[in-house]
Amino acid sequence: MTKSIKTLLFLAVILTLTSCGWPQLFQVIINQGNLVDDEMLGKLEVGMTESQVRYVMGTPLVSDTFYPDRWDYYTSITQGETVYTETKITLYFEEGLLVKWEGGLHGEDLEPK
Repeated sequence: MTKSIKTLLFLAVILTLTSCGWPQLFQVIINQGNLVDDEMLGKLEVGMTESQVRYVMGTPLVSDTFYPDRWDYYTSITQGETVYTETKITLYFEEGLLVKWEGGLHGEDLEPK
């Protein structure tokens, strides 16, 4: 009887120890903000109306109450603490028409057409 108890105890200890590893935890990739691509930026032209820009780019992530003629699009793709992509694009309007934009997809600044 003591041999079977020792065997069961040994198996329990072995199973417990094998489950105590430090595996890499699964971390979900998180997309935050507006997903902007090259095609969308290629369609932007100086002189477009706000509704045309909204159709092409989508609703801006940030609409500032104090600066309604400035729209900010921000994208962040992360997994855990690793940042894969970070995009900041700012559009400027005057009298309802697009006059310029700053920022780019991969950290580069894009020039308006």
